[in-house]
Amino acid sequence: MNKIILVGRLTRDPELRTTSAGFNTVNFTVAVNRNFKNKDGNYDADFLPCVAFRQTADFISKYFKKGNMICLDGRVQVRNYDAQDGTKRYVTEVIVENVEFVGGKNDSMNSTTTTDNSYIDAPSEPPIDIVPEFDIPDSDPYENYDKEVSLSDNDLPF
Repeated sequence: MNKIILVGRLTRDPELRTTSAGFNTVNFTVAVNRNFKNKDGNYDADFLPCVAFRQTADFISKYFKKGNMICLDGRVQVRNYDAQDGTKRYVTEVIVENVEFVGGKNDSMNSTTTTDNSYIDAPSEPPIDIVPEFDIPDSDPYENYDKEVSLSDNDLPF
């Protein structure tokens, strides 16, 4: 199975183009923080090239700008071509299938107003999963495990 899910920040504005076949494509790069610290105590990021086609490309070019958080899923693809100097070049990229917004409206408004051309750093700390509190009963859930249960055919959902 070839499936990838990424959450990160766009490092530059998406570039919308039209292919010779007449459909839209967009190229962009997503910076994704690693979930461990390097020897200096900082989180490194991977910069992953992404490509989207048709309606997904239109959506990304319309609603996402440099610095916006993005959640996407797709597949990894490796392609090759012959360079002008005769060498074979390989390109690994994410082919985007679905995209979702991450963060609130104010987050995207603030990041689209930047004029600085440098990379907008993702948070220095990885996100902390918030675990909701549940009322856990004190009784043993298996106390009736070995006892017989009587059900009629009308009690069954099938």
